[in-house]
Amino acid sequence: MEVMEKVGDWFNASTAAVERLITRMFGSSNERRVEQIGFTRDKEGNVTIVPGSLLDRINGLEPDFEKLTDDELKQTASKFRARLAKGETLDDILPEAFAAVRESSKRILKMRHYDVQMVGGVILHRGMIAE
Repeated sequence: MEVMEKVGDWFNASTAAVERLITRMFGSSNERRVEQIGFTRDKEGNVTIVPGSLLDRINGLEPDFEKLTDDELKQTASKFRARLAKGETLDDILPEAFAAVRESSKRILKMRHYDVQMVGGVILHRGMIAE
């Protein structure tokens, strides 16, 4: 029995080592999802927003939403509903909706959503768990 336990322990340790190696080479599935949304952070902690990514589109809309009056910003919700009624999907309006939420938060709460919070919102929108 002792031999079988040693073989089992060796197999478990080997499997864990291979898993760590693969994760180090390719990154975890969570890291790949976050990068796909457009947020990358190197080993030194420097953040890069991927040009053309969803996060870049949300950030790119920020100046447009800053120019809106409070009434125009309030009307964006009804405009989104109308677009959804015409057949657009939530994914189609997501960059604009997130930019509108960010601007509303800045005006009402005097707090701006960080990029990582936008990423977390996208992850939740896609039905996954975000931390």
